[in-house]
Amino acid sequence: MNNKPIVAWVVDDDDAMRWVLERALADANIECKTFTSAAACRAALGHGLPDVLVSDLRMPGENGLALLAFVAREHPDVPVIITTAHSDLDAAVDAYGGGAFEYLPKPFDLDALVTLVRRAAEHRRTAEPIPTRDDAPDLIGDSPAMQPVFRAIGRLKQSDVAVLLSGETGTGKELVARALHRHSARAQGPFVALNAAAIPADLVESELFGHERGAFTGAQARRVGRFEQANGGTLFLDEIGDMPPAAQTRLLRVLAEQEFYRVGGNQPVSVDARVIAATHQPLERLVEEGRFRSDLYHRLNVVHLALPPLRERRSDIPLLLEHFLASCADELGVERKRLEPRVEAWLVQQPWPGNVRELENLCRRMVVMAPGTAIHFEDLPDALQPRDAASGRLAPPGWERDLATWADGQLDAGTTGLAAKVQDASERILIDAALKHARGQRGEAARLLGWGRNTLARKLKRP
Repeated sequence: MNNKPIVAWVVDDDDAMRWVLERALADANIECKTFTSAAACRAALGHGLPDVLVSDLRMPGENGLALLAFVAREHPDVPVIITTAHSDLDAAVDAYGGGAFEYLPKPFDLDALVTLVRRAAEHRRTAEPIPTRDDAPDLIGDSPAMQPVFRAIGRLKQSDVAVLLSGETGTGKELVARALHRHSARAQGPFVALNAAAIPADLVESELFGHERGAFTGAQARRVGRFEQANGGTLFLDEIGDMPPAAQTRLLRVLAEQEFYRVGGNQPVSVDARVIAATHQPLERLVEEGRFRSDLYHRLNVVHLALPPLRERRSDIPLLLEHFLASCADELGVERKRLEPRVEAWLVQQPWPGNVRELENLCRRMVVMAPGTAIHFEDLPDALQPRDAASGRLAPPGWERDLATWADGQLDAGTTGLAAKVQDASERILIDAALKHARGQRGEAARLLGWGRNTLARKLKRP
């Protein structure tokens, strides 16, 4: 671990603001150097670099955006935090568009700034290339709940039988269908997907089987349907339980005879397509209620694969998080990010009603919204942040949550001076732990704490 003190540079033309920021950072053991103008800061950058640069947006002469552009071009590893009293939309867009680590409108909480500076320094010191994974498997995970799915895909490698996939929304049914296709003798053929729930009932037959010109109003030309498109490959019919009765009847005939007529056509069309169907509904119940043909159900249900919800494969969540964070970052063309270990552990324990799809959408949000490469609790959506039930405050699991609970109780009891009590107690605990690990060597203990020897000696003398 890098125990060098954090060095932050502050650029602001306001004397009072520079003084306040310098004191706040110094009190947090962050070395601070201040500049009255962007030009002075640029000149100093030629002789050394800070861990973090904090710059006001609007200043006489060169403004903060120009300084940001210079740093991004000449010293791209130095994170820049932009502050401004003019916090309009254009300022925020320009700051983030210029590559700012974070944008902080004035007035801001000094503790928030100190926390942000620490995060930016951590980002700079720990940033390293994350290896790409070009060999990512079709399906991510190795949990016991997924093993029946993996075994079935392997056993069906040389088979063309129909497969029915069931599972909650977002469990990855199309991914399994694609894996079945890729690991089959039809892998070189097309994979064509159709979501029956997304097609109006009166257009489902045209989508499936195509139509001839003039078959109905608006049919200006012959249209090739999904079955023909999938000839020689695989047709994936998602949400099959929503298919209207008339289309169910025609689908059953195609499966039995391997031929069909386009809508409005009088010439049979032969087709060789494997059908994989999927549903989140209980088809057996739909059959009992007369809403789904029993003969079609048995034709589709030659092999049934039930996909487990994400809450039943929690050991796969870290792998899925790593995969989605990397793939979303690559897709969006932004820097890859990592979860703080405690955040990952927290996410593993969540219920995930939206399953893998919800997890992927969360990763996409965090890749876009979280500053730096490390993702913290405060970067999660409000609904996923661990919060104290009584106060509603952010209360991460672990000692922070216990501290928040204790603080609420003390404040409810009318206790004052909490900060001094906590600081004294926590420093004593940290000093004792560091001296223990350093076997009594004060110099090493100071290094472990990130302090100078004089700082440690001064604190040890306190009663």
